[in-house]
Amino acid sequence: MLSLKNLRLLGKKSDLAALPEGKLLINTINAYSYNMAQENTRFAEALKQGDVLIPDGMSIVKACRWLQASSQPQERIAGWDLFAFEMDKLNRTGGTCFFLGSSPQVLARIEQRAAVDYPHIRVVTYSPPYKPQFTAEENQAMIAAIDQAQPDLLWIGMTAPKQEIWAYTHWKELPINCHAGTIGAVFDFYAGTMQRAPQAWQDSGFEWLYRLWKEPRRLWKRYLIGNARFLWLMAKEKMN
Repeated sequence: MLSLKNLRLLGKKSDLAALPEGKLLINTINAYSYNMAQENTRFAEALKQGDVLIPDGMSIVKACRWLQASSQPQERIAGWDLFAFEMDKLNRTGGTCFFLGSSPQVLARIEQRAAVDYPHIRVVTYSPPYKPQFTAEENQAMIAAIDQAQPDLLWIGMTAPKQEIWAYTHWKELPINCHAGTIGAVFDFYAGTMQRAPQAWQDSGFEWLYRLWKEPRRLWKRYLIGNARFLWLMAKEKMN
């Protein structure tokens, strides 16, 4: 079971600049992933044992303050913030970025946009089979593709909890010496296949409400039932 009180969370966006170089696994957490981690021990372990965990949700930031948790982030750090920071940083020096996940169509759009936005980054992509679990051969094919590319930055976008569990499970096998981030929906945001909330909604902490408004049939359980469950779990943590 995951406890928010004891998690090590990054405090603010400016802390991204202070992250050490080298092999680093960066995950995000929000109310949805916190809820899932209560029932998925492997997912909870992946979040706890990663190198960096960023609070991708105002609900996490506010809950940490209310619980008087050991880590009390000052602001929300979205997966997009991590993506933009790392890509800008790599573009200044030049290098290779590997995108693992999503469909060939989404990855093609990412390549097209990145060629304009980040002209000094060589983009390599790999679209794994769309299935709940990969075979040993499929896992090795992904690892071999990453090894061949020798990336300076690795993005994994398979949606939670699949992406976090995959990265954690194969972390020692991954032949990289760079930052790796599990950023899910950012693949679609950047490709333009999913619209991100306007800045005002992001700043107010209601980006989730905008997504619910845009996709009510797909997301109503995640946000309406899920947010209620998160509040209940926070109350349990407070009492304990």
